[in-house]
Amino acid sequence: MRIREEWKPLALIVGVLLVFFWLPLGNERFARSIMEALSLAKWYTREHVLLCLVPAFFIAGAISVFVSQEAVMKYLGARANKVIAYGVASVSGTVLAVCSCTVLPLFAGIYKRGGGLGPATAFLYSGPAINVLAIVLTARILGLQLGVARAVGAIGFSVVIGLLMALIFRGEEEERVAAMALPEPEVKLALWKNATYMVTMVAVLVFANWGKPVSETGAWHAVYSVKWILTDLSAVVFGLVLIAWFDVRWSHALFATLPTVVLAFLFPSQPMIPFAAAVFGLVAVTNLAGGETEEWLASTWGFTKQILPLLLGGVLVSGFLLGSPGGIGGVIPPEWVQKLVGGNSLGANFFASIVGAFMYFATLTEVPIVQGLIGSGMGKGPALALLLAGPALSLPSMLVIGSIMGTKKAVTYITLVVVMATVTGVLFGIVAG
Repeated sequence: MRIREEWKPLALIVGVLLVFFWLPLGNERFARSIMEALSLAKWYTREHVLLCLVPAFFIAGAISVFVSQEAVMKYLGARANKVIAYGVASVSGTVLAVCSCTVLPLFAGIYKRGGGLGPATAFLYSGPAINVLAIVLTARILGLQLGVARAVGAIGFSVVIGLLMALIFRGEEEERVAAMALPEPEVKLALWKNATYMVTMVAVLVFANWGKPVSETGAWHAVYSVKWILTDLSAVVFGLVLIAWFDVRWSHALFATLPTVVLAFLFPSQPMIPFAAAVFGLVAVTNLAGGETEEWLASTWGFTKQILPLLLGGVLVSGFLLGSPGGIGGVIPPEWVQKLVGGNSLGANFFASIVGAFMYFATLTEVPIVQGLIGSGMGKGPALALLLAGPALSLPSMLVIGSIMGTKKAVTYITLVVVMATVTGVLFGIVAG
């Protein structure tokens, strides 16, 4: 055996054995951190996987199969009109309102289909960062000043980060685009049909995950009160689209829909049960239809295998280190975090950006977390830094981003987010006083 060739697996084995050898099972904080990691994984699986990730995987698979390379290159490609490309990418979060993990399959579909690195990374940041409801809640709960700063900062961040990524890796991007400049087969569906198909899936994703607002009045609450009706209507339109344009048989569609309808009546207060049945029905009809529809299912499964294991592993690590939302904290004591982000020093803002970047935030959870930290003495600058870095990144998303566009580009993207969040936090802290 040559040690030079086998040192990586050997180091991994030795490292794992040493971890188990010195495992501090009797330590109370360590035991609590294990429970926090499992608690976060349980919460994430219950609240986030079925309603958020599964639709996102199907959308990503559809982008990969049905959206032509020419369309991606035209609007988000490296040679696309910069104003249109970055304009579309930077405001995508106002439509999607997804978290840092849910946006990953969508980003992977766009990037691998020929999207330019700049617009694709702008989309990657803006998807979770520019959430209209989260910005409104920030303004209402944390103050108008912080809410406006978050909105302006998030939109500006997405464009600047995208432009910097395109500039830094312009040589590699030119090679990648050149490699993709191959003749494409004729697109089966017209642009408006593809758009309708995508919009119906995005509507299911958005309405199924419409968060409960703080106030029981207003437009957001009105939509929330009928979110499942809107989700059902979007799903019905989506089903009709599959039948009309994707060779799905009426008999197959009705057979797949029947269990969903029955379960919706049997469990009216547990919508995730019929939603799960609908997912299984969709898998069945797409597999039976064959052709491009079966390719769509295969592409969806490919994204699932690539992303989900890394995602769940990262959630466990994140919960172990920092705890779960509403929990008692992980290995890193909460009081340490609160102590380190007080005031408006460069160190406080940098630490807030780092903690935000590595900690997992589901959509809207960052607002109450920051509210609690501000109540414990967190400065306004570090609060904004965490709000800008937190929703856009997490340890699980970092692992997946690296697998999609490579370690070097992922590290550069993460560094840009952290540095820009830190600088913006310092400046905001000075202005806000």
